[in-house]
Amino acid sequence: MKTKTISAVARKEYYHLIRDFRSLYLAFAIPVILILLFGYALSLDVDNIRVAVVDYDRTDLSRDFLNSLSSSPYFLITGHLRDLESVSTELDYGRITLAIVIPPGWTGMIRSDKIAPLQIILDGSDPNFSNIARTYITAFVDRYNNRLFEDYLNRHTLGKIKPPLEGRIRVWFNEDLESRNFIIPGIIAIIIMIVGAILTSLVIAREFENGTMETIRSLPITASELLLGKSIPYFFIGLTDVLIAVLMSQILFGVVMKSSFLFMILASSLYLMVALALGLLISSVTKSQLIANQGAILLTYLPSLLLSDFIFPVTNMPKILQILTYLVPATYYVDILRGVYLKNLGFSEMWPNYAVLAVMVLMLMSLNIVTLRKEGL
Repeated sequence: MKTKTISAVARKEYYHLIRDFRSLYLAFAIPVILILLFGYALSLDVDNIRVAVVDYDRTDLSRDFLNSLSSSPYFLITGHLRDLESVSTELDYGRITLAIVIPPGWTGMIRSDKIAPLQIILDGSDPNFSNIARTYITAFVDRYNNRLFEDYLNRHTLGKIKPPLEGRIRVWFNEDLESRNFIIPGIIAIIIMIVGAILTSLVIAREFENGTMETIRSLPITASELLLGKSIPYFFIGLTDVLIAVLMSQILFGVVMKSSFLFMILASSLYLMVALALGLLISSVTKSQLIANQGAILLTYLPSLLLSDFIFPVTNMPKILQILTYLVPATYYVDILRGVYLKNLGFSEMWPNYAVLAVMVLMLMSLNIVTLRKEGL
C-alpha cells in the first residue's frame, strides 16, 4: 500500500465531507442531542410513584401508615379521595399509578390481633413500571407489618425482641443505583455506530451513483488503499465524538470512568473500525445511497440499541435473539464500557471482548476488499 495514495483519497473525502452540511450535522449535532436526550429524559429509575388514598378508617394508625408511605422516596401521595369511584376516575385519566383503600375498622382489627386486609389497586398499562411499583409497595407493606409484629411481641414479652436475621446489603459498581451511570456510557456505542456506519454507508455508493467509480477503476489504486483513505476522516470524526461524549457525561451528569482512559480509547478505536468497515461493506454491496442508508440503520443502529444488552437485558430475550446478540459488535463494546465506567476492570478481565472486536475488524475489512476487487479494483 502506498501512503501517498491513501493520503490523496483521504484528502478528497475530507474536502467532500466539510462541504456537505448534512454529514457534518449528522456527525456532531446528533451525538450531542442523543447524549442530552438520553441523559436528561431517559431514566429507568422508578421513584415518586403517584399514589391516591381512600381512608375509610381515619384513625391514628391509618394516618401513621400513610405518613410512613409518604416519607418514602418511592411514593408520592397526590391526594386523599372520597370513594372508589374517584379512584377509578384518577386511574382512567392516568393521574395516578397506585391507589390504596383502607377499609373501615382496619385499626380495630389490627389491635384485636386479627388479619386486617388492605386494598391496593395498581395501573398495569406499563408492565415494567407496574412490576417495579408492585415490588416497592409489597416491600413497604412487609416492613410496616414487621414493625407492627415487633411492637406486638415487645408488648407481650419482658424484653425487646430482635429479629434473628439481618440482611446487610452492599451495592457494588453502581452504589447509587442511578440508571444514567450505565445509560450514558451505552450512548457512546450508539454514537459511534451513527458516525461510523451510517455516514460511511454513503461513501462507496456515492461513487457508483455519480459515475466516478469508472474513473477510480482506471487509477493506480488498490481496494485496500481506497478503503483506508475513505475511512480515515470518519475515524477521526468518530474519535472526536467519543471525546465529546466523555466530557459531556462527566461535566453534565457526573459520570466518571473508574478504569484507565487508554482502555476506553483502545476499545473505542476497535469498535469504530468495526463500524466503518460495516458501513463501507453495506455501501459497496448496495451501490445506492438511499438503500445503503436504510440498510445501515437496520443492520447497525437498531441492533446496537436493542440487542446489545444496553437497555433491554439479553437474558429476558428469546433464545434465537440471544444467539443473534453475539453477532452485534455493540454487545462487546457496551460490556467493555461497563467494565471501564462502573467496575474498574483491567485488560486482563476484558481482553476477550477486545479480541472479538479485532477479529470483526479483520473479517469485515477482508470482505470489503473481496467485494471491491470484484468491481475491478
